[in-house]
Amino acid sequence: MTDAPHLSNETPGGDWGDRMEQSVLDAAVRLSPALGWNSRMLRTACADNGLSLGDEELLFPNGARDLAALLSRRHDDRTLAVLAQVDAKSLKMRERIARAVSARMEAGAADLEATRRCAAFLALPTNADLGLKLAWESADHLWHWAGDTATDWNHYSKRAILSGILIPALTMRWFDGRDAAETFVAARIENVMAFEKWKAGKDFDAPLRKVSEALSRMRYGAKTDT
Repeated sequence: MTDAPHLSNETPGGDWGDRMEQSVLDAAVRLSPALGWNSRMLRTACADNGLSLGDEELLFPNGARDLAALLSRRHDDRTLAVLAQVDAKSLKMRERIARAVSARMEAGAADLEATRRCAAFLALPTNADLGLKLAWESADHLWHWAGDTATDWNHYSKRAILSGILIPALTMRWFDGRDAAETFVAARIENVMAFEKWKAGKDFDAPLRKVSEALSRMRYGAKTDT
């Protein structure tokens, strides 16, 4: 087995498998505008790198889904590299999230035609689970950069909310352009901030406590004064 004829500039280190994955991804970005994001494109990208069918199955056991995950994670890496130049603490939280989402959108736009094909692939019902997982990963990266340290249920709710913003925002960026996507993101962040303001001070755990107390009384009986 020979090494890759060309290597991605974004992965200078790593072992042979990592470098070859990135080299195949480079080929996929080049080929997908004409071939689409599918098994044919993957086979061609692997063949361009001198890989046999056995090598392809070893490196990409889930086929084009594995390449889609690699592309999303490459875009996450680009995003974090850009955000590393920004002092998050100098921004209000809503500004941090807006900046982070914008950086993530532009990271994918650098490979626009390939990203469009990949987005269409992830929109298929058979790949929707992967699309949701990758959106969650991106949201997690962005929240970490923004300084989130929550470990309770807020950790998950924040990522769920941001994933719900990211998926349509990225789709709009790929197909409707930057202005439409930025306008959408600003409006959704405003909605979230309004909700957080409304939620502040409200005791959302009260219903759970009431259920817990009722179950406790059913099991142990009501307390009586002695």
